[in-house]
Amino acid sequence: MTDTSFAALQPGRPWPMGATADADGVNFAVASAHAEAMTLCLFDETGRTELARLPLPARSGDVWHGWLPGAAPGLVYGFRAHGPWQPAAGHRFNERKLLLDPWAREIVGRHEWRPEHTGADPRDNAEHALKARVVPAAEGFEWAGDQPLRTPLADTVLYELHVKGFTRQHPGVPEALRGTYAGLASDAAIAHFKRLGITAVSLLPVHQHIDEERLVAMGLSNYWGYNTIGFFAPEPSYAAGADARREFRQMVQRLHAAGIEVILDVVFNHSAETDEHGPTLSFRGLDNAGWYRLRHESRALYENDTGCGNTLDIRQPRVLQLVLDSLRYWVGEMHVDGFRFDLAPVLGRGHQGFDRDGAFFMALRQDPLLQGVKLIAEPWDIGPGGYQLGQFPAGWLEWNDKFRDTMRAFWLGHPAHRGDFARRLAGSAELFHQRGRAPGEGVNYVVSHDGFTLRDLLTYEQRRNQANGEDNRDGHGHNLGWNCGHEGETNDAAVQTTRARLARALLATVLLSQGTPMIAAGDELGHTQDGNNNPYCQDNATTWIDWASADEPLIDFTARLIRLRRELLPLGERWYSGFPDAEGLPDLAWFGPDGRPLGAAQWHDAEARTLGAFIGSPGRAAGPLLLLVNAQAEDTGFLLPEPGTTQAAWQLLLDTAAQPGTQPAPATTVPAGAWVTVPGRSLVLLASA
Repeated sequence: MTDTSFAALQPGRPWPMGATADADGVNFAVASAHAEAMTLCLFDETGRTELARLPLPARSGDVWHGWLPGAAPGLVYGFRAHGPWQPAAGHRFNERKLLLDPWAREIVGRHEWRPEHTGADPRDNAEHALKARVVPAAEGFEWAGDQPLRTPLADTVLYELHVKGFTRQHPGVPEALRGTYAGLASDAAIAHFKRLGITAVSLLPVHQHIDEERLVAMGLSNYWGYNTIGFFAPEPSYAAGADARREFRQMVQRLHAAGIEVILDVVFNHSAETDEHGPTLSFRGLDNAGWYRLRHESRALYENDTGCGNTLDIRQPRVLQLVLDSLRYWVGEMHVDGFRFDLAPVLGRGHQGFDRDGAFFMALRQDPLLQGVKLIAEPWDIGPGGYQLGQFPAGWLEWNDKFRDTMRAFWLGHPAHRGDFARRLAGSAELFHQRGRAPGEGVNYVVSHDGFTLRDLLTYEQRRNQANGEDNRDGHGHNLGWNCGHEGETNDAAVQTTRARLARALLATVLLSQGTPMIAAGDELGHTQDGNNNPYCQDNATTWIDWASADEPLIDFTARLIRLRRELLPLGERWYSGFPDAEGLPDLAWFGPDGRPLGAAQWHDAEARTLGAFIGSPGRAAGPLLLLVNAQAEDTGFLLPEPGTTQAAWQLLLDTAAQPGTQPAPATTVPAGAWVTVPGRSLVLLASA
């Protein structure tokens, strides 16, 4: 197909990748090392009617390029890659498949599951394929002096949320804005963030994604969004209006004005094209062998270190460029403050396995735009040697699942001992300190989007995932939860009291520990998913925050914890040694309820769930702090040590057993040498008076 109404393509230049508009036309550049020819296809504004096919006239290395005089922003386009159909050799070219530009800033159309998208299907899929729209080089957004917040790790409290689910049922958000970027930037949403005192929202994926065919067939969707097709395009379904990019920028601008950073969960480990049976949408058709890791024994099959059918090959320069260009785009043009990398070991996988000095990490380290942003790893994938907690380069943060599992086990009656608890509370030094890492580089959490909510962790011991359509086989089977004596919701007052007390203790453990704390949205108000611990496909009231049932006292309690952390920073920014200072005070010392140091056997006593911490060198408190932990059911007396100051008393700051709103009065003091009763399943914090 040709159309002489379009000017002839000129050679243009091989950079930047994608479509770049200038005053007189648009330059197109697309990478493919193995294609034999590349065609630019132009469409009407709806993307349904193909108007012209123009062969790209130039090739520089592996980049095909051309400049179209007279073209302007708004033009809809796609590519056709010409080459062999040889799956056994890793090549899946089919010129009948219209391919999405991997660098697309705006995507036209909505993916429909049709057989024409299958790579081997002989039919042309252009009418129904996703296309890109050329955007202006400068979109004219007025940032009004917006600057990166650069919140120090010592002050950072991460709050993980889903853009849609957070406000979809919020009565304070205008109905037309609920579930959108604008809703997240609303006065009501920001008021909640400020009430809590969190410093950063960590957003589940906002890159444009598609829903898997299996889910669509069941009437479900990929609600979490871990199935990216557009690494530069904000998900349009989260926009209240037609301009998702502008609305996203306005959201960031408003959140920054409120002192809140924006962290994006990004998925650079795989694409939405799935395995060898999946659709040909973009990468597979442009250069299958150049984008994906293929198996050595059969290049018709994909390495699946992600569990999602394919694995992007970061070893390839263009794949690395895509990732870096995307990160720079979101920082430079969308003003985000950092990223959480899903299945991050994939990004460090070289030819010999994970390499913390690999090309991706080196490129980030020297990049002037990306050096100052927060980089957070989910430090595991499902490939060989995929568990890499503590192995990422200095400066990276890592989700610490050992903190999660230890604290759940210790508080909820599973196998654990005091040594585990102390290590996790004090920053997991054996994971980070020995590798030159800072305490703040461990992200401490007991609940994230992946698994039970905090309320459900204390309500269900068995997952209830039947609605996901996988016969309740999906999701974690080993949750280290406890139903407090009754499986499911109950009106039993004793069970409810136990659950509420443990929820407060777990929140306090996260927010008073050494490291960077993260809480999941809804845990501070008692949100339930009715026992579903893998609701990735539930875009409904299961996952939408239930504001109407919010536990207001629990919100206030969480805010109090965050305020205490901000004011005291109980465990500071440096590693503790346990050695005494010039006055004989240890920077950190552990003891049993009798006030004496623990012996080796006591540290490893699997039945003992009581522990005291004397913090002689807290981060910000004026004097020593005392943390008393009682995770057993019975109340326990603790002998209070001397504060080591001229004052011989302790001031009671926090008692998680007390009902929210009835916390100790500021003047409450207890003399040193006295016995203090710490109620069962609770935590007490005291300061030298």
